[in-house]
Amino acid sequence: MGLNPTRAISKMKPAYMSSGYVLYTMYIIILVPIKAENHCKVTAEKADCSHLELSTIPSDLPSTITILDLSHNRLKSLPVANLSRYDKVEHLDVGYNTLHILDTTLCQQLHMLKILILQHNEFTKIPEKAFLSCTGLVELRLNSNGIKEITGNPFVNLQSLRILDVSHNKMTSTALGDKQQLSNLIEILYSHNMIKELKKENFIFLGNNSLQKLDLSSNPVKEIQADCFQQLTYLHTLTMANMTLGPKLTEDLCSQLADTQIKVLILLNSQLNRIHNTTFKGLNSTNLISLDVSKNSLSQIENNSFIYLQHLKNLNLEESQVSHLTSVAFSGLSNVTYLNLKKFFSNSKDPKIDDFSFQWLQNLQYLNMEENKNINPSENTFTGLISLRYLSLSGCTFQTITNKTFASLSKSSLIALNLTKTGLTKVGPGAFNGLEHLEMLDLGVNQIDQYLTGQEFEGLRSIKQIYLSYNKHLTLTSSTFCNILSLEKLNLRKTALTFKSPSNSPFNCVRNLTFLDLGNNNIANIEEDFFSGLHNLRILSLQHNNLARLWKKANPGGPVLFLRGLQNLEILDLLSNGFDEIPADAFKGLSNLNILNLGENNVYILPPSLFADQRLLTALDLHKNLITSVEENIFKNVFSNLKTLNMANNPFDCTCESIAWFASWLNTTNTSVPSHDSQYICNTPSNYHGVLVEKFDNSPCKDNAPFMTLFILSFTVISSLLVLVLLLHFQGWRLTFYWNVLENKILGFKEIDPGNQRFEYDAFLIHAKKDMRWVDRYLIPLGEDKNCNFKFCFEERDFEAGLSRLDLIVNSIRRSRKLIFVITRHFLDDQWCRRFTIQQAIQQAIEQNQDSIVLLFLEDIPDYKLNHSIHLRRGMCKSRCILEWPLQKARLNAFQEKLKIALGSSNIVK
Repeated sequence: MGLNPTRAISKMKPAYMSSGYVLYTMYIIILVPIKAENHCKVTAEKADCSHLELSTIPSDLPSTITILDLSHNRLKSLPVANLSRYDKVEHLDVGYNTLHILDTTLCQQLHMLKILILQHNEFTKIPEKAFLSCTGLVELRLNSNGIKEITGNPFVNLQSLRILDVSHNKMTSTALGDKQQLSNLIEILYSHNMIKELKKENFIFLGNNSLQKLDLSSNPVKEIQADCFQQLTYLHTLTMANMTLGPKLTEDLCSQLADTQIKVLILLNSQLNRIHNTTFKGLNSTNLISLDVSKNSLSQIENNSFIYLQHLKNLNLEESQVSHLTSVAFSGLSNVTYLNLKKFFSNSKDPKIDDFSFQWLQNLQYLNMEENKNINPSENTFTGLISLRYLSLSGCTFQTITNKTFASLSKSSLIALNLTKTGLTKVGPGAFNGLEHLEMLDLGVNQIDQYLTGQEFEGLRSIKQIYLSYNKHLTLTSSTFCNILSLEKLNLRKTALTFKSPSNSPFNCVRNLTFLDLGNNNIANIEEDFFSGLHNLRILSLQHNNLARLWKKANPGGPVLFLRGLQNLEILDLLSNGFDEIPADAFKGLSNLNILNLGENNVYILPPSLFADQRLLTALDLHKNLITSVEENIFKNVFSNLKTLNMANNPFDCTCESIAWFASWLNTTNTSVPSHDSQYICNTPSNYHGVLVEKFDNSPCKDNAPFMTLFILSFTVISSLLVLVLLLHFQGWRLTFYWNVLENKILGFKEIDPGNQRFEYDAFLIHAKKDMRWVDRYLIPLGEDKNCNFKFCFEERDFEAGLSRLDLIVNSIRRSRKLIFVITRHFLDDQWCRRFTIQQAIQQAIEQNQDSIVLLFLEDIPDYKLNHSIHLRRGMCKSRCILEWPLQKARLNAFQEKLKIALGSSNIVK
């Protein structure tokens, strides 16, 4: 018997399914809990297991990690067995747990450990053997553990330790051992403890080491014993901030620092309310370079208080309460390069600065005098600051700046002057005269309301940047910036900016300008050549203005292309200008443009060639417009180099024609498109309303080529038929007429006026019966006049009695050179004329291929009535064969001449 494959497979299915079920169950039981337990963020060398509420150490982390972060969890212990597989860890953070016991073999298992962070745990005591094997440790953090005292020598083996943090504990002494140790320690932090005395013996453990930074801040120190810092041979920085030292203890401190290597002393908020001329005397033998005595409510600085600090370079006196700065207060500070006097006169209503107060600071480069109210610099206030480069007076009070305000800085090297938030209302002529090295002038965020003539900036020969943004009202003229030809950056944002003459640009003089900000000014009218001279401009901001009218087709004179000439422009900001139209040539020539912002406008249609020159564009912003269609022919080239695109919050029309290409591009591009998954939403049609653009199904769009061809063909046929119907309706008579003429030419009918044929009558008169008397009275005599001498065939006179009238009419028409139709309302209503005479005349003219009809109008008859009644139009006759009877008798002679021309013209149809 042969094997039935179907039966064999059916027999195998239960076994196969059973084994699969077993494997799946094992996966659920074994692997899933491990994955559920371990939510650590693992990178190449780091495992971040913080903030996971872990109570045990994960055992499934890569064994190659060098950084392990277990902070902010619920660990109560550190089982060495659990950490042994991570023997390459160099940085272990177990802070913010509830650890209270440290396994002494921790460093034996983690023999490469260098940084151990144990902060915010419950290590109230440190066992002497806790760090016995941690010889490679370089940083140890034990802060915020409630440690009251260090007994024994738990740190004796930490010969590689460089940073030790025991701050935020309850220690009452600086002693960390009773014998010398920590020979390589560089920094130790004791801040926020309960240390009241600084004793020499408490620093014995630091003997013969390299300690450079010591932080004793926020301790209730009341006594500093003699020589307590003498063994700290290499002490560089001492921080004793937020303490109650006062003048006396501060002076004692400085005395104890004598002959040390101290460089930086921080006494911030140490209740030093007065500096005596002996306060810093003990520092005379040091090389102190930085002193911070800020936030001390300092009310007085005695003369010559700083004469002992001859090497000082940085002095911070911020937030003092001094009311009078004497002329010798800074005596001895000849090497200071940075001086912070921010809020120096904070509680003084009428501060006084003596003349020549800064004369001692010959090397000062940075002076911060911000937020000092009511200071009034005199002509000699800043005398002596010959090296000054940066001066900030932001937040001070100046109503007006005159040519004397900064006269004392005329010999300085000042390159930056900050006058923001000073309440300034006016800048006087020559206010900055003498500041020939100044490069940056900040006058922003003030109340300047001024007509700027240009005299305000006289003397600024080196100026590169002026910040005038956020002022009350500025009016610019063509000469405003003509004294500062070196200007490169100009900020004029939100200044209610107006121009004395819009046709004369205020920027014609500043040809070196690279940055110009005119945003938030409600500018509505500028000329086409407004920026024409700014060939070096790189950045132009025109956001939040009202320039929409300038680009409208309906604008008088057409769209104003105000960006012409900016061929080097790289960044253009046109955010929120109300644009609803953009001319095709708006950005023509801007070939170097990198960033373009057209967001928050009303643009809904973009010309196909709009971005033809922007091949270097890397960022395009069109968010919050009315754009419905993103088509390939407009955006393909400009999207090719984009790095960032923002077209969010537009009412996209999700149809094949409008959005298919864009949807496909969104799903394949590497360009950054922020919020593409939330703010690119279809608005129409209804079946796609609210759907993300990137979710648009463009598969039906790929098969619509036959339907498109059919649509184009159908549209062409229908349009052609419509044109033909309209043509026949309005011009059918003309086509019929010329068709008949052409037909008779082809069929070979003979011309009856070859040039040598003789006619019996010059014209046959065709008229209505009711017009017979008028013809007999006016027209017959006119033709028989000696000036005309025409022979007319007049039915009532020339027809023979007894013969058939029909035959007589036909024969008379043939024997007449021309046929005169006397057109009146009666003529159009005369049934005989309409049914026979006129038809015979027209038929013969067409059959004989002759142009023999002359229309004589006695009344104003519309062309459509003429066509309706007798199937004739004025356009079917030559202009010389269309005559109107004159109403004035004086014009009869002119009419006779026209009649001669009409009757004498050739009958040949050309």
